[in-house]
Order: sequence, then structure tokens, then C-alpha cells
Amino acid sequence: MTENDRCAKVEQYIGEIKGGLKPTMKITIMGVIHSKPKSFSVTMLCDPVDASKDIGLLLAINFSEKSIVRNSRIAGKWGREEKNIPYFPFTSGDTFKMELLCEHQQIRILLDGRQLCDFTHRVQPMHRVTALQISGDIKLTKVA
Repeated sequence: MTENDRCAKVEQYIGEIKGGLKPTMKITIMGVIHSKPKSFSVTMLCDPVDASKDIGLLLAINFSEKSIVRNSRIAGKWGREEKNIPYFPFTSGDTFKMELLCEHQQIRILLDGRQLCDFTHRVQPMHRVTALQISGDIKLTKVA
């Protein structure tokens, strides 16, 4: 296997959010971005088995568009996309530390200690969000 073969492997992670999402909860994701990334996503699911159920947060990072789109799906319908970001912080080959801080009204998203954006809770009650899924052109080093 060459270095390029290893980088072409798409990461797939799914884990439980024990007891569901609650205020003061923090999820930390650390990883390395592939050398030729297209995209990766972080998804907070209400049902880890049935992905067609409600999604509390879909965070979709697209490298060609240099975009970070946030959205949620409730009762089978996607909401309004949120795209505003102050900067595009990801670089191919770099390491990153993303923190999802759950607050009463929103999820605050930090990258390498700097605030990137917020996402107001749409799925209520928020403890229905019980799983975290991460996939795409990254290699995870820690999820906690």
C-alpha cells in the first residue's frame, strides 16, 4: 500500500452520545486532514441505526468550495442551510482539534481553540440527539 492509497481511505466513525445531548457537554474531535481532501462531515444523529431519522446537526466541510454548511433535518425535511463563517480554517495535511460545545440555545463550534460558528438547536428536546457520526477525507486521532 502506498501513501496515496492510505490517504484515499475514507474515515467512518459512529459513536454514542451517552444520555443524549445536554447543555455543558463538550465533544472533542481531533484528526489529520488527507493530502487531497474533498470533504468531511460531522453529524449528530437522533438514531444511529436509521439515518433517515432526525438529524440535530450536519456539519459539512467542503474543500473545493471552502465552505462549512450547517443544517438539521426534522420529520424528513431539511431546514435552512447556514453557511456564514469568518474564515475557512482547514488545510490539507494539517492536524485539527474541533470542539462542539453544547449550550442551552446552541452548539458553539471551536476549531483549534478559536470560535468558528454557532448552530441554534432545532431538534427539541436536545437529548434526542444520541449519536455522533464522522466521515470523509480525514484520519481521526481522538474522539471524546
